Amino acid sequence: MGGRGAASGISNKGVTYGREYKTLFRVDNIKFVQPRMPGSAPVPLETRPAGLNRVYAHVNNEGKLKSIVFYNKSGKRKRQIDLYKPHHGVLPHVHIGYEHSKKIYPLTKSDKAYIEKVRRIWNSR
Repeated sequence: MGGRGAASGISNKGVTYGREYKTLFRVDNIKFVQPRMPGSAPVPLETRPAGLNRVYAHVNNEGKLKSIVFYNKSGKRKRQIDLYKPHHGVLPHVHIGYEHSKKIYPLTKSDKAYIEKVRRIWNSR
């Protein structure tokens, strides 16, 4: 996750990794992360492409799943499933790419299955 994320070390720019998020645990390509500080933190950004399709399960400070964020092999955000806060009265809902303002998309069957997978992992930790 680079400079803001749940990684360790120092970036080429001298920024300490892991200053905003901590990794709670990892299952397959899903990394469960939580903000280090109280309050709301922005959605995790993938800044260190790992050559794989990474998924972050964003957990809020109350221990509730907030969102599931999908990245492609280049580290670009593909989609985000919001689970915690309604947008236009719809919950859960999907945002495509980095667009997070007015347009939301309905859940697909695979989105629903992935939500259940992430919830099952989170609840059985």
